[in-house]
Amino acid sequence: MKIVVIGGSGLIGAKTVAILRAKGHEAVAASPRNGVNSVTGAGLSEALRGAQVVIDVSNAPSWAPDDVMAFFRTSTLNLVEAEAAAGVQHHVALSVVGTDRMPDNAYFDAKVAQEKLIAESGVPYSIVRATQFMEFLGGIADSGMQDGKVHLSTGQFQPIAADDVAAIVADVALGAPVNGIVEIAGPERAPLHQFIATYMKAQGDAREIVVDPKATYFGGTVEETSLVPLGEARRGSIALDDWLKRARS
Repeated sequence: MKIVVIGGSGLIGAKTVAILRAKGHEAVAASPRNGVNSVTGAGLSEALRGAQVVIDVSNAPSWAPDDVMAFFRTSTLNLVEAEAAAGVQHHVALSVVGTDRMPDNAYFDAKVAQEKLIAESGVPYSIVRATQFMEFLGGIADSGMQDGKVHLSTGQFQPIAADDVAAIVADVALGAPVNGIVEIAGPERAPLHQFIATYMKAQGDAREIVVDPKATYFGGTVEETSLVPLGEARRGSIALDDWLKRARS
């Protein structure tokens, strides 16, 4: 089966391409670096020719509110138009758990817009909403910096390793379209500040953590369950301690 991975050279994309190739599929890593640009449309028609499945794990280069909205709207419209013309049978997109529950987070707003365009496109689809990646824990800590301290929310958190994300995305892509949402999360749930504290300690990061129920998440207000699945979710198998051991090795 020919499967085109938009954003195929990124963190999740490269892992997904490797998994699909190992399973014997023709997985094409499509990105601007090899002439396929979903924003301008350059190279899309050629890349999608003969493809049965398209996986979109691309990400915006800028998270400024107007930039990120423009990226996901333009990219998604170009993709679904090209998919319809090519007869693609399954569009798989990676999104974020809680994206519809944090309206003051510009990135999440843009993902909501992307999901809506996909659902209305007429192309059979599956949207995979993932919790935050373990690979981003350092960036989350940095985003909480205020006055030399790391301010972190008490809201629930359930991070997932990129290897688990890629494995589940590949599995969803090889199945029938669900024409809906599949949520995925890591195997452990605890307050956000506890995960970040564990990560920082493992990194030898001595910055002081301020546990603050009112701390925002990249500008968004965090309620108790804003960042975790509310119902059934597929779980990854890699716990934080195991991921930290792998990262050190």
